[in-house]
Amino acid sequence: MKTRRVFSTPDLVTARAAIQAAREAGIHDEDISLVARSDIEAGQIPNRRKEADSDFVPAAFRGAAFGGIAGLVAGAIAVLVFPSVGMSWAGAGLVALAGVLMGAFASSLVGSSLPDPVRQKFDGEIKAGRILVLVDGAAELLPAVETAVTRTGALPLPFDAPTALIR
Repeated sequence: MKTRRVFSTPDLVTARAAIQAAREAGIHDEDISLVARSDIEAGQIPNRRKEADSDFVPAAFRGAAFGGIAGLVAGAIAVLVFPSVGMSWAGAGLVALAGVLMGAFASSLVGSSLPDPVRQKFDGEIKAGRILVLVDGAAELLPAVETAVTRTGALPLPFDAPTALIR
C-alpha cells in the first residue's frame, strides 16, 4: 500500500525540482502528479502529470465495497429468513454481485461531481496560484522523499492518506 504526501510549491520551476528530487529519492515517475489552478494546469502542466479533478474512481471503489456488503447481507437474509422464497446461496451471490454493480454505479455518479480530496482540503493553496506536488510511495521511502523534496523549497502540507484505491 502506498501513502500520499502533498507538497506546495510557489511556481512550476520549484515543482519540477520537487519532482526530480522525489524521483531521485526512489519514487516512480507515474507516482508523482501535480494539482494547480485550472489556468495553470491548462497551459503549463502536461496531461500525464495532472491529478484527476474528481473523486470518481475512489467513490466507485467505495460504492462497490459497500454495495457488495449490502447485497451479500440482503441475499443471506433472503436465504436464511425467508426460505419460502426458494433462493439458493448462488442466488445470494448474484444479489451481492448486483449490489457491487449498483453501488459502484451510484457512488461513481456522486463522486464525479465532487472534487478529489486533495482539491477539497487545499482549495486555498490552489486558488492562491500555488502548485501542489502529490507523491505516492511506500512508507519506508517517504521520510527520505520528504527531506529531498523539502530541500527544493517545497512545503509539506498536512495530508497523509493511503492511496491503495487511487492507483
